[in-house]
Order: sequence, then structure tokens, then C-alpha cells
Amino acid sequence: MCDWRSCLVVVRPETVLRWHRAGWRLFWRCKSRSGRPPIPLELRQLIRRMATDNPLWGEERIANELLLKLGLRVSPRTVRKYMPKRPPGRPRGDQRWSTFLRNHAKAIVACDFFVTVTATFRLLYVLLLVEHGSRRLVHFNITQHPTAAWTLQQLREAIGCGDAYRYLLHDRDSIFARSLDESIQNFGITVLKSPPHSPKANAICERVIGTIRRECLNWLIPLSESLSFPKTRSH
Repeated sequence: MCDWRSCLVVVRPETVLRWHRAGWRLFWRCKSRSGRPPIPLELRQLIRRMATDNPLWGEERIANELLLKLGLRVSPRTVRKYMPKRPPGRPRGDQRWSTFLRNHAKAIVACDFFVTVTATFRLLYVLLLVEHGSRRLVHFNITQHPTAAWTLQQLREAIGCGDAYRYLLHDRDSIFARSLDESIQNFGITVLKSPPHSPKANAICERVIGTIRRECLNWLIPLSESLSFPKTRSH
């Protein structure tokens, strides 16, 4: 088809090696693509339809439904990848955390710990329980050695009797052990755990703690556990 002599190009040996390495990288990149292979189109369409028909279902629920009903094992992360995206500005189908707290404020009591330092540099741990609906300080107590058993006893004294509260909100501190939550649930109270590293999820307790620090603890130094706060625990 052409004169073969015109196709010859004189190149240096290192140029040939560079071409070979570049060609190998291109070949290996095409051969070993990163990530998982896409799931079948029918399964992707099924995931989108399940998410659209059931707006309260998340990726965990859809993955479990696929496994139990159809025997299809799909990772929740894969399900989330193919779920339809919510258009910007459109409200979510489920209830937001702030909406839940606002709707059930009268039935929620929140608790949290904070630390204060005495004149002899000992740490005192203060437990607060605040009613969401009225922002009322339901109960507080102080200890040098907080334990799950001590915390459970304080919660029993504050919310163990009566049907005033349905939810107890606290963070994921290790002092709120599983046995403590199970004992609280025996009173008919549902335990709500705030997300990790999210103090705004328990904003009312954090606000009360900030007020105590600004208006009280920033102006005095506690001498001992008995002289830190008044004896009265309910206000």
C-alpha cells in the first residue's frame, strides 16, 4: 500500500522503553478498573422504585428487603448509590431531628454531664436533666466518681415514676451503658441517642450548661462537692 521505507523512524532505545512503559500503564489501567462492577439494570430500577414508593425507607431497609424477600444480597452503600437524589429545595419524606424534637418536646427530657474544678483541683461531675417543653431543670446531682449505676439511680429518682415523659435524650458517652438504657426502657421510656460529635442535637442541655458556666461557675470556685450547688435538686 505504501513504500515501507518511508514508515521507518529512527529512535533511541530509551524512547522505545518509554513507549513500552506508557503502553503498559494504559493497558493495566483498562484491565484493572477500580470500584465494583455495576449491578444489573433491572436491580437498579427496582431500588429506585422501592425508594420512591417508600420514602421513609433508607438504604439499610431496602438492602434488608432485597435480601429477605428476593434473596439478593446488596450492600447498603450500593443501594445508596442508586437511590434517587432529592431535588434541591424539596422537603424530605421523613421527619427531621429538629422536627421530631419540636413535635414531642413536652414528652422529652434530656440529660448531660459537665465538669467543674474545685479549689484543690479536683474534678466534680454534674448531671443535669432538663425538660424540653418548659426548659425546666428537672433534676441535678454532683459526684466525683460517675458510674452507670449512680447515673441510673439519678434517672430513677427524676423520671422513674409517673407518665410525664416518653423519651430520654442523651449523648453517646460511655457512662450511658447499654444496661442503663435497658433499665430506663423498662419504665416505658424510649432512649434517644444523639449522633456522634453533634452537641447541637442536644442543644437545650448544652444551652443550660453554658448558662450555668457564664452566670455561676465563671464567678466562683467550688470548695467541695457539698458546697458546689444548693441542696435543692428540682426547680
